[in-house]
Amino acid sequence: MTVLGHLQRGGSPSAFDRWLATRYGAAAVRLAAEGGFGRMVALRGTQMIDISLAEALAVPKRVDIEGDAVVTTRGLGICLGD
Repeated sequence: MTVLGHLQRGGSPSAFDRWLATRYGAAAVRLAAEGGFGRMVALRGTQMIDISLAEALAVPKRVDIEGDAVVTTRGLGICLGD
């Protein structure tokens, strides 16, 4: 079996990846148990925090389509869905 997300990122998840996923999951469960609906878990620096969905969506995070990452990706023949 191949996990496509891991393949696209360049390999199997590292110990850091696995620990970060555990931290996100545990923080999300605690937030739900506290009734924190309408909020999401985020990593700020090294701390797991919760923020409102409105705050998370207040400033769109856009990808520069002329940036190196997109130019390189397209140069490799990878379709970005556009």
